[in-house]
Amino acid sequence: MLSAGLPQGTVPRLERPGPLRERVYEALLELITTRALQPGQHLVESELAGHLGVSRQPVREALQRLNTEGWVDLRPAQGAFVHEPTEDEADQLLSVRTLLEAEAARLAAANAGSAGITALEELCDEGERAVAADDVDLAVATNAAFHAKVMELAGNVVLAELAGQVDRRVRWYYTPVARQRGEQSWIEHRELIAAISARDERRATEVMRAHTEHTRRTYHERES
Repeated sequence: MLSAGLPQGTVPRLERPGPLRERVYEALLELITTRALQPGQHLVESELAGHLGVSRQPVREALQRLNTEGWVDLRPAQGAFVHEPTEDEADQLLSVRTLLEAEAARLAAANAGSAGITALEELCDEGERAVAADDVDLAVATNAAFHAKVMELAGNVVLAELAGQVDRRVRWYYTPVARQRGEQSWIEHRELIAAISARDERRATEVMRAHTEHTRRTYHERES
C-alpha cells in the first residue's frame, strides 16, 4: 500500500503506447476528482510512478500541470499535495454551474425529442439503483452523465464547452455530499425530466436552478 493512501488495485498500471504524459495526467486527475486522492494528501512522485508503472518524469510533468490548473499545490521543500478547496472557491464554481445548467435545462425543454427524454429516464433509473445499493461512485458518475445529457440536449456547443470546463470540479465537490443528497437528488431529476417532456422552458429552468442550488448548500453544510 502506498503512503499516498491508495488501496492496491485502485489504479491500473498504464501501458506504454500512446501519449504517456497525457495518460498519467488523466489518471491522476481522475484519482483527485473521485477523491481516491483526498484534498491535502501528500503526493510522492516515486510512489505514484511505481503505482502507475511509469518513470518519475511523466508524473513530475503531470503534477506541474495539475498545479497550474489548481488541482495540486507544490510547496517548496515539502513536495506536492492535493489542493484543499476553500469554501469561497467551491461557492464560486457551484454558482457558475447553476447559471450554465439552468440555461441548458431551458434549451433542453425547447429542443429535446423523445429519444433524449428516454435517455434521461434511463439514466435516472440507473442513478436510483445506485442510491439504493449505496454505490456512491456509480451515483456520482451517473449524476455527471445525467447533467451531461441535459447539456447535450440543449444543443448549444459554446454552452457545452463552458460546462465542460467546470464538469470535473463539480464532480469533485459533489462526491463528498453524494450520499447526503441521495434519493432526493434523483427526485429532482425526475421533476426536471417532467418539465423537459412538457416543453416547459420556465419550469425546467426553475427546477434545475433549485436542484443545483440545493447541491451548493449541501456542500457548505456537509460538516454540520
